[in-house]
Amino acid sequence: MQRGTRVIHWLKQFFLASIFLSLIEHHRMHCCILIAESYEEDLFTMTYGLPLKGDGDEKCLSMLHAVEETISRQLRACKAPPSKKRVVEDIEPLQMNPDLEEEFCKALLCRIRFRKHFYHALTAMKRPQGRGLELARKHIDSCLSELDSILKSSEFLCSNACGTCEDGLEDRTTASGCQPIGFDASLNCRLSAPTPPRAIKILSWIKAVEYFQKLLHDLDILCSYSLDPLLEGVLRFVVEFQKFQPDLVARAHLQVLLIHDGKLYGRDPIFTVISKAAALPEFPKDHEIQKNEVLAQLGQLVISLLKILCTNAAWQRRKLGKILQDWRVSYMQLELAFKKEFRDISSTLIDESLCDKISKHILVWVEEQTYWIASRFLVLGFELELYSPSEYCMVYWYMYVVFIKLVEKTHLKMLTSHETGKRKAKKKKDSSKDLARDYQIPPGVLLLQCHIYLAEALTMMLAALRNEHKVFPSLGPFNTEYERFNQHFELLQKASIPDPITFFSYEESTMNARLSNPVMHNCFKDALRIAKELRSCFSHDPERVAELRRIEQVAEHNGVALNLICRLGTLEPSLKVYFEFSHHPYFATVVVKRS
Repeated sequence: MQRGTRVIHWLKQFFLASIFLSLIEHHRMHCCILIAESYEEDLFTMTYGLPLKGDGDEKCLSMLHAVEETISRQLRACKAPPSKKRVVEDIEPLQMNPDLEEEFCKALLCRIRFRKHFYHALTAMKRPQGRGLELARKHIDSCLSELDSILKSSEFLCSNACGTCEDGLEDRTTASGCQPIGFDASLNCRLSAPTPPRAIKILSWIKAVEYFQKLLHDLDILCSYSLDPLLEGVLRFVVEFQKFQPDLVARAHLQVLLIHDGKLYGRDPIFTVISKAAALPEFPKDHEIQKNEVLAQLGQLVISLLKILCTNAAWQRRKLGKILQDWRVSYMQLELAFKKEFRDISSTLIDESLCDKISKHILVWVEEQTYWIASRFLVLGFELELYSPSEYCMVYWYMYVVFIKLVEKTHLKMLTSHETGKRKAKKKKDSSKDLARDYQIPPGVLLLQCHIYLAEALTMMLAALRNEHKVFPSLGPFNTEYERFNQHFELLQKASIPDPITFFSYEESTMNARLSNPVMHNCFKDALRIAKELRSCFSHDPERVAELRRIEQVAEHNGVALNLICRLGTLEPSLKVYFEFSHHPYFATVVVKRS
């Protein structure tokens, strides 16, 4: 009787410690982690009267340490040779069969250690300015190691804890096959956010382990981030990180890492980040421009943009479409402020030409960011499968127009930055080599030019197939092409991005497209040529090298398909033309096959 009481006491300590840690994490992250088939919109922060306070860490961890120490002692006693074993009254076995005691101790111990390391990893990641990322990576490695031990213990638990397991491994919710303790599948039906109740299915044990493995790998990617101080690098990292399809927990930690106390990484003021991104010329730190209300609002827009990019794809696209209007309004407000308020500042405090330079740099950068948001909005439509094949033509046309504007503003920003640096160089005596060097188009602009060529070529190709061969007809049974155009691009049209662009300008641009037009052939060739030339420029950047390779594949395959269709002249009924995204996530590849 005493032995059973002690075992129950140990398990109760472990169970309470684990639940207590989960409640603390729920309160701190302001989200609940449901290992179930659910939606992020169902996650809520109501506590229903539970006092979820974050002041119980020491008590919780001390309980985990106590349980770990007790089981470790029991494990050492099991491993000791018979001649050295001592009967200790305060160490009782976890079950009645002494031959199974060692494996039971190992199985329970790796689970306790995993919970402890996981908690320490999350705690370290929340330290401001990324000071705990290196420590978090060590705990993540320990978590993955303990997960391997947990997986190895499944066969033993299944065969000994509950006899034989009748259900398959993919259906069981615990390693032993016993009913899980502390989980209720009907919880969200009774205590859910204000949405229609949906019954959930608790993930199987093996899927739960896979979930944590994927989560830990995503968190490890975050911890390996170099905390790039340049906004362009931050945006690139967030977009690339989203390609791994991280879940809510990883994205929440990404947002906490990026924004803390209204600063980037909790250390760089947003105005400083904007100054670097816009390549502003140097000016006194106490300049009145930093106190302007419109620039403060622009800083809040940057923070909002970073937070939006940390959300899931569907939520992100909706929010990006709405924030576009805020960026356009901010541009107009900045333009008025520069004309009125900053003119007064320049006449009293500082050279007027400097204020003109500052205003020019900021306005160009705001437009560049606006078109970058618009391009991200359009691209996410492919990821979410919002476009039908008959709508690809109008989408690529709109992408082409937006990319043209984005390249224009990006190139203009780099030119103004180059001119500022050149003027500084003229003041130095040893700058003859820099002055002799001619300005060249940056590789980043050339990469955008590849996207422009592909978007233009695909637009003309789709329009020509529709005009000459009736492939992907524009008319549908439910709505017209004009209505679909407005549905897809309504938010862009409201923000006048770009202005003036209407359905009629799209119709006029594509109505005369023909496959014999050499423009689309040359566009595919130019995209392929530039992509190959850029490989050496991005040899240190594997992500961009991979993007160049994808561009090459799309250009090569589409060029071959276009030549084949042109040789055939007319498409036979047995020939089917369709598009797939096997080489690039949003630039389609044309496939011609005989059915």
